[in-house]
Amino acid sequence: MTFTIGIISDTHGLPRPEALRMLAHVDPIIHGGDIGDPEIITALRRIAPVTAIRGNADTGDWATEFAETEFVRLAGRLFYVLHDLNTLQVDPIAEGIDVIVSGHSHVPKINTVDGLLYVNPGSAGRRRFKLPITLATLEIARRTETDHPRS
Repeated sequence: MTFTIGIISDTHGLPRPEALRMLAHVDPIIHGGDIGDPEIITALRRIAPVTAIRGNADTGDWATEFAETEFVRLAGRLFYVLHDLNTLQVDPIAEGIDVIVSGHSHVPKINTVDGLLYVNPGSAGRRRFKLPITLATLEIARRTETDHPRS
């Protein structure tokens, strides 16, 4: 059985209808920061449960509801969410992390290093730097008790 995770970042207060439509089929949603407005999270929560962190542009009293980083276990895998990958201060292997989700650069990028999946969905908010509007979905098989995490 597969589990579909929606990954979005850098919305900067703009709830694009096309982005919301693209997330309509996901199980949970991860927001990698620079939310811009709490209404973004409200809109995402109408679709699915949300794990969100604040980014460098998330200021104001509303933003204190969100941590700067977050661990979340989904489908038997451990995700670590932070806004700027350059500020990573944990040892992903020692922590048993399977996936690192970040944002900040507005550049979509997915790669695997030493068995660890890195996902930056790009930006789903205001268009900047002539970059496309993007988000990501990640389909993974649910890990069962007989599955073993990577070692």
